Amino acid sequence: MEEKEQEQKKYGYARVSTKQQNEDRQVERLLNEGIPKDRIFVDKQTGRNFNREEYKTIKRFLKDSPNSLFVVDAIDRLGRNYKEIKEEWRSITRDCQADIQVLDMPLLDTRQHKDLLRYIHCRPSFTSP
Repeated sequence: MEEKEQEQKKYGYARVSTKQQNEDRQVERLLNEGIPKDRIFVDKQTGRNFNREEYKTIKRFLKDSPNSLFVVDAIDRLGRNYKEIKEEWRSITRDCQADIQVLDMPLLDTRQHKDLLRYIHCRPSFTSP
């Protein structure tokens, strides 16, 4: 009997910085990626750190569903601090054993390139000649 390859469970994450901002555009993009509405998590608070209720919830789901897919519209929706983003990227890919897809940056898709962490830099430092 042939075993079918199991499809990855997809989870989406959207974030806006204030309760007054609208997350609809991000949610619409996630829905268009085939993510069920009940697997889209939205925080309405700053990206200053990762102490956000819905973000913590999605991380629990990812840990309980190894080999799932974490989808975010843009890398800055994940957070503002690139050092912390790198730590979270590592946590999602290694600890949760999930893939990550950043919709506005197709290169940032661990289903295609497993070791993308080395490409996420805090800020390039330029020296004058």
